[in-house]
Amino acid sequence: MSGDAPMRSHAGSLPAPEFPNPAFVTPVPLAQAKVAIVTSAALHRASDTAFAQNDTSYRSIPREARDLVLGHWSPNFDRAGFTEDLNVVFPIDRLEELATQRVIGSVADRHYSFAGNQPDDLATIIHDSGPAAAAELKADGVDVVLLTPV
Repeated sequence: MSGDAPMRSHAGSLPAPEFPNPAFVTPVPLAQAKVAIVTSAALHRASDTAFAQNDTSYRSIPREARDLVLGHWSPNFDRAGFTEDLNVVFPIDRLEELATQRVIGSVADRHYSFAGNQPDDLATIIHDSGPAAAAELKADGVDVVLLTPV
């Protein structure tokens, strides 16, 4: 095996979570949809509590916030793109442009960030913080979520 084949082979052997009775809905047309961002970049406002190691909570990010801190602490993560342009990991300005162009209906007032570097046990995110963030998105009338994994 060469290249990334060993990693692909390993990843293919890992168990995937199964969700009984997954919901299916017919989405509204994109031109009418309210869109929010959910990122795993551990973004937070400078005034918020930073993410700690193994932190399974999330942070709410107001639509107008641009004073964001990248809390992703892996030494292997290249921060150059984020340093140059927030939209590399949090494409809020691109969403605003799409709303102006009427490609999407609107941009949500709140967006959400999780820390992507998690322990092997994701039970808290699956059963607690993930559904809590989803409930907030639903309460805000969000139709589409743009996931930006980091």
